[in-house]
Amino acid sequence: MTKFHLHLLSDSTGETLEAVAKAAIAQFKGADPIRHFWPMIRHTRQLERVVESIAAHPGLVMFTLVDETIRADLVESCRRLNVPFIAVLDPVIEELGRYLGEKSLAKPGEQHALTAEYFARIDAMNFTLAHDDGQLGDNLAKADVILVGVSRTSKTPTSIYLANRGVKTANIPIVRGCPLPEELFTVTKPLIVGLVTNPDRLIEVRRNRLKSMQETRETSYIDPDAVREEIAYARRLCDERNWPMIDVTRRSIEETAAAVLNLLAQRENGGTPK
Repeated sequence: MTKFHLHLLSDSTGETLEAVAKAAIAQFKGADPIRHFWPMIRHTRQLERVVESIAAHPGLVMFTLVDETIRADLVESCRRLNVPFIAVLDPVIEELGRYLGEKSLAKPGEQHALTAEYFARIDAMNFTLAHDDGQLGDNLAKADVILVGVSRTSKTPTSIYLANRGVKTANIPIVRGCPLPEELFTVTKPLIVGLVTNPDRLIEVRRNRLKSMQETRETSYIDPDAVREEIAYARRLCDERNWPMIDVTRRSIEETAAAVLNLLAQRENGGTPK
């Protein structure tokens, strides 16, 4: 592995910068960065401490700073210290400015302003947490999406991810012998999506779950025949109700959520989710 110092400077929370850095580093198998994270850098006096760290631990500097004075000071310091630097958002902002024929606002943290979209995400998160794992099953009509599936098919993390995108999401477990909420079969507004998976993979996930709970007994929860029947039952239910299904066997949470958003967009555009 190649260890190196990576300094990340942002005038806001640094979420965008971290995401870009993570995505880029993932393309290099041998890269092992020692991260130095510097969010909310908005004054030149704050920059002094950062430059001292860069001098002590030379490495790549990546930044999303819009204040011209702070940027100029940082760039000058990097050149003086002979360390490489990347202004991550500059190419995007410059090209977008040329296309729109406008000058950028140059306001730190503008993407985190308290807009209607921000409050919609908060509202979606509150709704999703209140409707996790079958809770408040008589209040499903207000959902944008309802995820159904057997235990350990990533319903909760997918719901949280969707909520962070402003999508009110409820999730309901499918358990043979346990009735599903009546409202699930009468609501018309929410998109209902079934999450399914490969039985062998599900058994592996469930075994790991039991081990983490220090549970060693063999139960129907991990019995191969019982698990296969569980999944078959869930598939039949979705088929009968014409609910689209997503196989999560080899999908990450982000990929599953993206598939749900695609189905939602299809429906909103007048198509039939498949």
